[in-house]
Amino acid sequence: MSAPVEPELTPRRIAAFLVMVVGMFMAILDIQIVSASLAEIQAGLAASPDEISWVQTSYLIAEVIMIPLSAFLARMMSTRTLFTLSAAGFTASSFLCATSGSINEMIIWRALQGFLGGGMIPSVFAAAFTIFPASKRNIVSPMIGLIATLAPTVGPTVGGYLSHTMSWHWLFLVNVIPGIGVTLGALFLIDFDRPNWRLFHRFDWWGLAALAAFLGGLEYVLEEGASNDWFQDQAVAGVAVIMVVGGVVSFWRALTRDEPIVDLSAFTNVNFAIGSAFSFVMGIGLYGLTYLYPLYLASIRGYDSLMIGETVFVSGLAMFATAPLAGFLASKVDLRLMLLVGFLGFAASTKMLTGMTDDWDFHELLWPQILRGMSLMLSMVPINNLALSTLSPDKMKGGSGLFNLMRNLGGAMGLAVINTILTNRGELHYARLSEAITWSSSEAMRQLNMMAANLTARGYDGQAGALVQMAGRLKTQATVMSFIDIFVLISVLFAGLALAALLMRKPGKGVSGAAH
Repeated sequence: MSAPVEPELTPRRIAAFLVMVVGMFMAILDIQIVSASLAEIQAGLAASPDEISWVQTSYLIAEVIMIPLSAFLARMMSTRTLFTLSAAGFTASSFLCATSGSINEMIIWRALQGFLGGGMIPSVFAAAFTIFPASKRNIVSPMIGLIATLAPTVGPTVGGYLSHTMSWHWLFLVNVIPGIGVTLGALFLIDFDRPNWRLFHRFDWWGLAALAAFLGGLEYVLEEGASNDWFQDQAVAGVAVIMVVGGVVSFWRALTRDEPIVDLSAFTNVNFAIGSAFSFVMGIGLYGLTYLYPLYLASIRGYDSLMIGETVFVSGLAMFATAPLAGFLASKVDLRLMLLVGFLGFAASTKMLTGMTDDWDFHELLWPQILRGMSLMLSMVPINNLALSTLSPDKMKGGSGLFNLMRNLGGAMGLAVINTILTNRGELHYARLSEAITWSSSEAMRQLNMMAANLTARGYDGQAGALVQMAGRLKTQATVMSFIDIFVLISVLFAGLALAALLMRKPGKGVSGAAH
């Protein structure tokens, strides 16, 4: 059998790919860029605490709908047209976000920004495994792996710096100049494929509506359920019903139509199916820890957005430094072994956090963050290669959309579980700690008397103030203990699934897309 013909790699295609990588970085960065600066946006738009969370939620809901849809659109209008329109719309909506005068305007433009940003992300993964020959993938895969993991990790850092040194408007204005460059670069450089406009007449509009109801509803339930007592809240319960109906219709149309909106056939590939499961777990670890570090530093240590950004930037540096090593190892060692080491390293990094106290700061968090950053890169590169390199070219666009969707859904579900655990375990730990603070406890009485004497000397009601201070201490300790519970669970999850890496099939040398 003759060897498969490798795609021709030209300077123009390399330049086009680099332009696309910049666009993907912007789209993923904007998921988390607002996370450390929501208070500033809330003050600037006079929004309520319930409303301000939608600055992030609306982006996530819209993006998660577009990511699987983008494969069909890329086939219909070509990668060039889809990426150019997505980049142009993302840039325009970023500017509109910066000029918003009310929270309602901000939510609308953020949703549009997320939807159009979602059109850029899967295209980069598909291009990496379509236009580059197999011999070059150990250079390309670390690049897209670095962007996919680095962008959400440094999002709070970049956002905290921009809002602290300038204003929250620059969280969005920072996209305008690069966005124009990406739009023009995509328009003039991308030449990977040709449009098939006949697909427009076979576009499944009911399938799109069902997909939006399913994925949008799922994201809403996961985002809002944890803070609204889940199905006890009428809105969450109502959206959950819509989600279930949308899910049933989406899968039915995907499995029965000749040209479905979302092609699920990639899941018949063993490597892709297992790799997508790993991508889901990676989303839990990536977005979960990116959420937990700033939350601990803000709620327990009282850090502002800039201080948080400076503290969590270590993980990003570790990823950047490890990317070349990951690319080198990918060509020298079994990818499954590399994935095994990456997952075990991530588990070890969260295990180190189980000794956390309420006075941990940069120094105590340094090594767990370094190990986490290195492990993310050592995991992401083999996951990308193992999952996508064995897909046939005609399955690549749909597969890359589903692969990225799984990572985002993992992050959304992980955050929902994390918030639920923080609330429930925090209340449980507080109740147990409170039981130990009795009038018969000599140590408790000693500390209460010391606090009361200190407050009395400063002219306050010593007894009442001491009780308030003690309650605050218990609340802090209970919160830290609930953080530790989550770190234990994440450690067990990653360590337990590490061995599943051996279930994947090792791609043969020179694989160019043979379906397994």
